[in-house]
Amino acid sequence: MYKEFSLSEKKRIRSGVFAFYFAQGICFASWASRIPDIKNYMNMDDASWGNILLMLPIGQILGMALSGFLISKLGSRKVLLIALPCYSLCLIAIGLSPSPLLLVTSLILFGFFGNFCNISVNTQGIIVENIYNKSIMSSFHGGWSVAGFVGSLFGLLLVNLGLEPYQHFILILFIVVIFMVINYKYLQPDMKPREVKISVDSPVEKKKNKPENFLFFLGITAFCGMASEGAMFDWSSIYFEKIVKAPENIAPLGFAAFMVMMASGRFFADAATRKWGRLRIVQISGILISFGLFLAVIFPHIIVTTIAFMIIGLGVSSIIPVIYSLAGQKTKIPTGMALTIVSSIGFIGFLLGPPIIGYISHASNLRYSYALIGIFGICIFVLSSKLKIFKEKN
Repeated sequence: MYKEFSLSEKKRIRSGVFAFYFAQGICFASWASRIPDIKNYMNMDDASWGNILLMLPIGQILGMALSGFLISKLGSRKVLLIALPCYSLCLIAIGLSPSPLLLVTSLILFGFFGNFCNISVNTQGIIVENIYNKSIMSSFHGGWSVAGFVGSLFGLLLVNLGLEPYQHFILILFIVVIFMVINYKYLQPDMKPREVKISVDSPVEKKKNKPENFLFFLGITAFCGMASEGAMFDWSSIYFEKIVKAPENIAPLGFAAFMVMMASGRFFADAATRKWGRLRIVQISGILISFGLFLAVIFPHIIVTTIAFMIIGLGVSSIIPVIYSLAGQKTKIPTGMALTIVSSIGFIGFLLGPPIIGYISHASNLRYSYALIGIFGICIFVLSSKLKIFKEKN
């Protein structure tokens, strides 16, 4: 149980945890905004770059084996305070990598510590939800997205100022350290697992602790949404450069357009869901993703593709917060276990989608890769329409 906080204390705790979401988001967005520079420096084709991008999911998978155990032993607060600086330092290592081998090593470590950051900061988000006794997870994910938008604009500025990626990433480390120094004291201790020692051996309890099938289908829906999101993070700038033929100095514009709408949509997701319901929101999101991607494929021009990427950002914005909320509210197993199942399946799409795009692009064309991702939006619409859990009242 948590002690009682005054309203002002709750707000300060919330803003402190929000700052950590923002810090993690700006690290990832900074990497994404300099992908074209790093790819060009390494002089790689799309297939080779797809292999490089696989290093992130490998690092994430390696992190998954340890993160849950260490967080349960040390607490999310301690793990986050160690993992976030390491995450930022790995970013600098990426910028300083002179060879593909060192880049591979740096990306594996970046993914490894990114997983620790992701699980520990979301654990903190759940703790703050418990303190508020209402759902506020969308706003935290909105903070991550705002950081993505800010990071992409910052990257655009530094590209035009001629700064090298490693110089850019050193500045990001300073920003992260400042955020941590100001806000670390507002991180909360984890809730102790007390009353869970009920007769776990009884058949009733075993059945109660068995994950429901709908969680896996929610995970597949999240997979489609996060694959679309990952495609935009890792390939939007390259799409602008190679397919749209935009000048190199405005290549990050597409990523910035995507991020501004993704961030905006997340701050309105809760209100929209209350008004129209989860089913309608997820269906609309799937349609927007498909429409935006197909629009960018059919009309690869700067203005049209920028608008298309904004549509995709709006479509992606609501899917994960809605699915996480649904999983947490409707399951009979512990909420953390339910979110782990859904987010693990979904995150595979976020991590594996970009490398697959690279392979398809090498074999054919990057436009065909984006057209394939557009089909995921249709899958989201179909899956959400078929799942009864989406039709149930809140």
